[in-house]
Amino acid sequence: MLRIESKQIESKQTESGQKVTAGASGQTGYYGMPVLKRPQWTVEVPLYFFVGGLSGAASLIAAVGRMSSADAQLIRHARWMAAIGGIISPALLIADLGVPSRFLNMLHVFKIQSPMSVGSWTLVAFSNSAAATAVLGEFEKRRPNSAVSVLTDASQIVSALTGLVLSTYTGVLIGATAIPARNEHVSTLPIHFAAALETAMGASIELKSSPGTKALRSSVSGWAMRAAGLLSGPLPLALRLLSLRKSNTRERGLRRAAAISSVAGSLLTRWAWVHAGKVSADDNSVPLRLRSSIE
Repeated sequence: MLRIESKQIESKQTESGQKVTAGASGQTGYYGMPVLKRPQWTVEVPLYFFVGGLSGAASLIAAVGRMSSADAQLIRHARWMAAIGGIISPALLIADLGVPSRFLNMLHVFKIQSPMSVGSWTLVAFSNSAAATAVLGEFEKRRPNSAVSVLTDASQIVSALTGLVLSTYTGVLIGATAIPARNEHVSTLPIHFAAALETAMGASIELKSSPGTKALRSSVSGWAMRAAGLLSGPLPLALRLLSLRKSNTRERGLRRAAAISSVAGSLLTRWAWVHAGKVSADDNSVPLRLRSSIE
């Protein structure tokens, strides 16, 4: 974390005529410049986090279903969900980068210590293996033979393993930053992105009162995080419990509503983290560790 002592040295005028204090301060940043660069991510990024996590989880479900001889229709749907997500995810990432060649540039080298490098290669491996699994599964269904079955199982294993990484690496990616709101939760973000823990995580954020969590407890991102916790936990649970006492028709409707609520909560969680990063970066006093008396 960046630490700079605030020194009241002198005042000067910026080109716009604004009077700023030389050195670092919570009001004017560092000589009138922001201490941290505000993230430029647009809506494509939280959508990429969501679609990538959803498709990665789908591939894992398909693999477990295959090993446990689950319903064939469930396995087929999970495979195609993973394959379609594997197509949409790179498109969203490239849309955010602006130029397709920038995505290809990230594949020139592989750095295990870089979340972005690991994520780029994981996405390529997942997209190809998920598509291969879905297509080979259709061949296996129409013309069963041992060779196709072996290829299907092999691609399914690769898809499941890379899908597991795809579901969690985005949490590592946004945590590997100097932005306080994300940096302080770097150890829990991968779990948060991979599992339906929005309610528990939201509660832990509420209890933690460090300066870095301010963006997660206030403003639009704070309310979005609370709403995501409600949609991901209590509401789906209540709907599922309510469905136990209803007729078959009402039961299906309530369970469907519970599923939609969970998915909406997962999407809203990712948007809230991206937005909180922007709010946190705009607060110069947090990275400078200024006392309230100086602010």
